[in-house]
Amino acid sequence: MRDGLLSVLLCLSLAGTVQSETVANTPLSLQNALDIALQQHPLLRIGQADIEAAQQRVWQETAGYLPRGAYTYRFIREEIPVTTAVGGIEADNIIRQRTTSQKFNFHSTNFGMSQLLFDFGRTLHAIRSAVADVDASRSDLETLKQTVIFNTKQAYYSLLSTQRLLKVAEETVRQNTQLLEEAQARLEVGLAPRFDVTQSQVQLSNAQLNLLIAKNNVALSHETLRTALGSPQPLIFSVEDTLDRRSFTFDAENILTLAYASRSELQSIQAQQRMTAERVAALQKQYLPSVSGNAQYNWTGREHPLQDGWQLGVTLTFPLFDDIRTIAQVGEVRANLRRLKAQEENLRLEITLEVRRSLLTLGQAEESIRVNAQTVLQAQENMELAEGRYTTGVGNIIEVTDAQVSLTSARANKIQALYTFKTALADLERAVGKALE
Repeated sequence: MRDGLLSVLLCLSLAGTVQSETVANTPLSLQNALDIALQQHPLLRIGQADIEAAQQRVWQETAGYLPRGAYTYRFIREEIPVTTAVGGIEADNIIRQRTTSQKFNFHSTNFGMSQLLFDFGRTLHAIRSAVADVDASRSDLETLKQTVIFNTKQAYYSLLSTQRLLKVAEETVRQNTQLLEEAQARLEVGLAPRFDVTQSQVQLSNAQLNLLIAKNNVALSHETLRTALGSPQPLIFSVEDTLDRRSFTFDAENILTLAYASRSELQSIQAQQRMTAERVAALQKQYLPSVSGNAQYNWTGREHPLQDGWQLGVTLTFPLFDDIRTIAQVGEVRANLRRLKAQEENLRLEITLEVRRSLLTLGQAEESIRVNAQTVLQAQENMELAEGRYTTGVGNIIEVTDAQVSLTSARANKIQALYTFKTALADLERAVGKALE
């Protein structure tokens, strides 16, 4: 499988230089398509970036427990007025003075550190909230993965179904071409009216139009699969046909229990609830004081060597006049927590609906496959009888064209039933949150 994946990746990167004939020899399997999508789809890079951002927020909150320090240097050059005595004492005993100015340099250097000693667990709750945010981001990434997997499977099965419908359309054109040739031959020998030829021509034109539509649907399916893979290059290789039916038996209650335990969206909401609850606890601790220690060492003076000194102290910070804002913040976060709990309840209802709907669709598709398989056999037999009657001159052209339409419709319905079955299974896996095959 690894060699196959590497060859497919090489095809993607060298799509502009590798010839189609060479690439077509390496069909793309569903598993390889999923591996490529999970490796390069930009949605997953978005989710990974969200995780990395959440992890950095954990470090931001953890920094609250680490010491903080700063080094500052300040230089000032100032001009200060200076008064000096001159001459001597005057007759009224007043000292004669003169004011001048002098310039001085002043240096100030300080190195200080502070360390949080105690804050009643406020920082700890903030760290726990950030860790829960990381868990939520990881669950969101898993949700994105499940979305990419489902979109890839759906696009893959859509391409397979359109390719099969293209073959049906080609076979219909071939049959109508043969019927037109036969009608023209019978007209030439006088065994059929002109109506048979015109009727065959109309049927052939309709078949050719359907063939054109089928080719366009295949091209569109190629583009849809390319987008699902997250590839900027066109798909120039074939895909492995796995559009088949396998019998599955699922117990609805067991599947629901598995879905509740596996769905990443549910895990994300639960992580967000933990994050919000920790944030409530951190905000409530803002009512309480915090204690921090600090130390400083400084050098000051007009010239070197500077005079040095140090300080050691403990700071008690008690919040005042912040009650209204803190109460509002706590109320807001508690409201968000209630919203998350309601979202969890709603999501459980949606999961239940998705699982039961997928199971019903899967069961209906299985039955449709069985019925359509029988219909195809009957339509094929009816087609052979109508052709035989027309060839022997017993039947008419209307019987043959009606039989052809019925056969084409039966084949298309069978392919559609297979596509519905495979997509319903993929949708059930998405609803459960894990692979079931």
